[in-house]
Amino acid sequence: DWDADALRDIVRDYVIEHLADDDAVLVIDETGFLKQGKASCGVARQYTGSAGKITNCQIGVFATYVSRHGHAFIDRALYLPKEWTDDPDRLEAAYVPADASFATKPKLATKMIARAIAASVPFRWVAGDTVYGVGAIEQQLRRAGKGYVLGVSSAHVFRSWGKRPPVAGTAADIARTRRSSDWKRLSAGAGTKGPRLHDWCYLELAELEAEPFNGASAGLWTRGLRIRRRIADGDLAFFTTWCPAGTSIETLVAVEGHRWAIEDSFETAKNEFGLDH
Repeated sequence: DWDADALRDIVRDYVIEHLADDDAVLVIDETGFLKQGKASCGVARQYTGSAGKITNCQIGVFATYVSRHGHAFIDRALYLPKEWTDDPDRLEAAYVPADASFATKPKLATKMIARAIAASVPFRWVAGDTVYGVGAIEQQLRRAGKGYVLGVSSAHVFRSWGKRPPVAGTAADIARTRRSSDWKRLSAGAGTKGPRLHDWCYLELAELEAEPFNGASAGLWTRGLRIRRRIADGDLAFFTTWCPAGTSIETLVAVEGHRWAIEDSFETAKNEFGLDH
């Protein structure tokens, strides 16, 4: 009688026992598992960053707990494309539970965040890439009193409230208006070749009372836009942020820098523990 979710909870509790920290970051990301054939549960032709192209694969969404003590997976969910959830016979043949239905990757992420909160997992921040940077996840984290640094596309629209001078437009348009003095060179953490240096710009767009989102919280929180510029070629990446008022850009850069830990988790789990088999 194998209960995979019960084992997930045991692993999560074990991780928290050893790595718990109130300032921890919950990192959400996905990875692909290259597969041949049509029988493996959830397999389809879909994009995966693991291969950098559309190919036959499964996609898993994962949550890694990252603290000053270390990092490890605490949750996972298999993404089922619509071509699977619209085919009851195929679901039954793969022993998919009868109550399974289509869920987007952000929806899978919100369920994992909710499970972590329900289990009283201590964390202060959530970080993720552009797949998870808009919509329900932002509202969920504001209600939970959690800060976030979430990737968004260059076309994502930002507007300031009560700030001077006012800011409005797409992330890419706003970046083009920044002066050289607006950028700060900072490290997002140590990499294999030394500090991971980028140029960063941070715009505080609004200060909002936390209480309407979370009755247990009080005080001002800041809604912001953070831009990362690669030193070598000027390539830009954009992030929507939510944090207690007065949070420094250095802290937000450090939070985003924790995202490398889930890539390390994927690499170790696939190479050393057969996660991709």
